[in-house]
Amino acid sequence: MKYKTDWPEAQRRLTALWQGERLDRPCIAVRTPQAVAEPMPVPEPRDDEARWLDPVYRVALARRDLAATWWGGESIPSYLQMAGWVNCLGGTPRFAPDTIWFDTQAVDFEGPSPFRHDTDNPWARKYRTLLLALCREAGRDNFLIGSPLGLPANDLLSMHMGTAEFLFALVDHPEWMAEAILTGARDQLRMAQEMQALLRAQGHEYWYGNAGWMPFWAPQPYLATQSDVSCMLSPEMFDRFVVPELDVYGYAHDALWYHLDGGDARQHLPRLLSLPYLRVVQYVPAPCEPPNGPGHLEMYRQIQAAGRIVHVQVPVQHVEPLVRELDPALLMLDTWCPTRGEGEALLEQCMKWCRRT
Repeated sequence: MKYKTDWPEAQRRLTALWQGERLDRPCIAVRTPQAVAEPMPVPEPRDDEARWLDPVYRVALARRDLAATWWGGESIPSYLQMAGWVNCLGGTPRFAPDTIWFDTQAVDFEGPSPFRHDTDNPWARKYRTLLLALCREAGRDNFLIGSPLGLPANDLLSMHMGTAEFLFALVDHPEWMAEAILTGARDQLRMAQEMQALLRAQGHEYWYGNAGWMPFWAPQPYLATQSDVSCMLSPEMFDRFVVPELDVYGYAHDALWYHLDGGDARQHLPRLLSLPYLRVVQYVPAPCEPPNGPGHLEMYRQIQAAGRIVHVQVPVQHVEPLVRELDPALLMLDTWCPTRGEGEALLEQCMKWCRRT
């Protein structure tokens, strides 16, 4: 691979991780800055929409950032395309320099759900154009094209309706909301399958890596998902409104990578760990919590005790205690170092820490 010449070794280690096989160290993605021979020009986008969807700008940005990074250990050369959010079940996106939001809209609970995926929606067409441009840049072996950064139906409805209205509707119109989320989930699955087919037609393996957001590679198809709104749901409501959506994704792909967002969502971890298709849990602490590291060891152990992989982004100083305390066969760490030399030294140290456990 152009940006990672040791990719076959990374594949071997990530395959062992997926199979629960212990090697000489856990999987760890290490990224560092890397000097480039010549600066790569990146055109200024004309507006915030272009910042996320203009193929010329996004491809130039990806080319520059991929070349300016050393992809060490099990790091995966791919580039975040948050524009996948525009596949949003009919909502209207609003673009900011650092994120994408959606207009809120009123809902008629006497009629069918308006939150549906339309393949011919202008935003879906713009995203496909961007995706195909990235495919051309990736070629056969320059970098990985991962899955679009799509959102699940439960989170999308909370954005489109507004959080307060969404939560009230779960109580006041539970049957309508359950059906709307499930219908949206099936549409999001169909969208994902359409993207799979599009990328396969270009010669790319869609499921090998999330597109930049905590990249993860597996030797079989899987789907990445979440439920950020679940931090405001009781376990009973999570079971009624979110788990059926997870079933749609999980049974279609046989494996899920799940983003667990903050301490208020941790109440749902036992239910998540009961799901047979859940394979990986990735945790992001809330701002009021300690960063990923020793402060969350109990939760990591709970996940590993259920036979699931822990995938966390950690400051480099927290790598050692996690390597020493956790099962390396079910651990994927992601970190960054100031220099390549420090990154290479960290990988060597991980083998020593692992041998001492």
